[in-house]
Amino acid sequence: MRKRLLLGPVLIAALIGLLWLDEVVDRLAAPEWLSRLTGDATWPAGLAILPIVVFLSVLGAAELAVMIRARQTSASTPWTVAAAMFGLVAWGVADAAASSMTTAAFVFSSVVGILIASMVFYARHKSCEGVTAAAAGSLVSFAYLGVMPGFILALRHEHSSWVLLWVLLTIKACDTGAYFTGKAVGRHKLIPWLSPGKTWEGLLGGVVWSVVSGGLGAWLLARAGIAAPSVVHGLIAGAVFALLGQAGDLIESMLKRDAGIKDSGASLPGFGGVLDIIDSPILVVPVAFWWLRAVG
Repeated sequence: MRKRLLLGPVLIAALIGLLWLDEVVDRLAAPEWLSRLTGDATWPAGLAILPIVVFLSVLGAAELAVMIRARQTSASTPWTVAAAMFGLVAWGVADAAASSMTTAAFVFSSVVGILIASMVFYARHKSCEGVTAAAAGSLVSFAYLGVMPGFILALRHEHSSWVLLWVLLTIKACDTGAYFTGKAVGRHKLIPWLSPGKTWEGLLGGVVWSVVSGGLGAWLLARAGIAAPSVVHGLIAGAVFALLGQAGDLIESMLKRDAGIKDSGASLPGFGGVLDIIDSPILVVPVAFWWLRAVG
């Protein structure tokens, strides 16, 4: 717990600094060749956070490969990482597509391509044993650690860095609130067979923290003159993000329990692995992207 308390504020400060840098870069004049390519006079939004998203996806995919292998299923780490990267690349190609039909065709073709390529890759030693399960693992990496993290960049493309910060902090407020509330008054287990440490009291505390964070964050954004949801929408978002974030955490718990491990890795002392940090945002940010479109 001590490590978590020490490292948590450092990670939040680093996140704020990164998003501030991205906001600054987004306002800089782009070179002429880039302006002709993008049709925009400034650097693309999300350029500063792109390397971090890629880095986290790579580490997360490597952890996923370890989990898959724990169940005696073939999972090449480079191939699992490549599948995740292809999911991120699909975002860039889809964004540049001239029509929605082209975008849809490319996305579905990408899924089929990953499936077929994975089956060929895992059958390269002239053995069909475990090929289907291994290919399914590649599809999980493509979607879970490629397409879904790509929504972070998509959200940033349409909104200020500070709106993205609001979304991420609202999500993580639930994790923090659930942790401390559960430690203090947690008595009734939420899903003991899946995540023994979670309690109904912790979940309620986490939702309250997220609701407060969502409403307060929306109010602060409005005071700063940044286009953002209303306070009421912020309060509602807090509740929705909290519940979905806990679902994301439970999905990762399912993967870990299936693999027979407690943490996805040991990259972050007190927290576990990268997947233990990004499990909630991975599921919530895609919903936040569409929700912001709906209310904005």
